[in-house]
Amino acid sequence: MRNAGTIRSILSQTRNNTTTWIGHLQNESVDHFSGQTFKCPDDGYLDNIQVYATMIQRPGEVLMTLHEFNHDRKNWNSSIAGYALPVNGEDEGEWLTFPLSNALLEKNKLYGFRLQSHDAMIGLGELARANDEPCTFGQEWNADSNNRAGVFFNWFSLAFKVEMVA
Repeated sequence: MRNAGTIRSILSQTRNNTTTWIGHLQNESVDHFSGQTFKCPDDGYLDNIQVYATMIQRPGEVLMTLHEFNHDRKNWNSSIAGYALPVNGEDEGEWLTFPLSNALLEKNKLYGFRLQSHDAMIGLGELARANDEPCTFGQEWNADSNNRAGVFFNWFSLAFKVEMVA
């Protein structure tokens, strides 16, 4: 069984000093999305990706999709894995774990994950960095249903963990 090995963290950014929001406010028509790109430091089978939930304003289902990412074109390739996770108030202040165990990641390739929800409103931990401390492993992405291409940020990063099977 492939996933019978030890799970190890290959990339993590666990600090957070602010919050970014995904989901849908009940009184507006716009959905908010967020994501993170990263350069994979090793070859292996992905076990899960985790993000930190700072606040759960409204429970619901959060969808994470994993993509190969083209940095030059700022283009998300087709989804290579995905998982829908139900969240509720008990998940506030916890790491949300998205099992994505069918994805084979390659060393030095760029990947990214996107998060969205059509019924929940979730605050995700993010780190705002100083101007002299850009993120070296990837960029945070934010978008909404009015601007699906979104914007990429070098000085922001979601609080996240990428774990592989050893």
